[in-house]
Amino acid sequence: MDPGLGLSQEQLAELAEVHRTYIGDIERGERNVSLRNIERLATALGMTMAALMASTERLCGEGGR
Repeated sequence: MDPGLGLSQEQLAELAEVHRTYIGDIERGERNVSLRNIERLATALGMTMAALMASTERLCGEGGR
């Protein structure tokens, strides 16, 4: 989930106010992320929800994982 900011999972989790293992679960595709947590992650990364989703789509491709 690193968009080039150099954040560790633990740092991102702290900024987004979620548990650190949650970030790893998201990266492995083991969690469905709620809109509230997408908002938290986007805010922590300094971007809009739309920008986060667009960057995720670019990284994963249109078909997902």
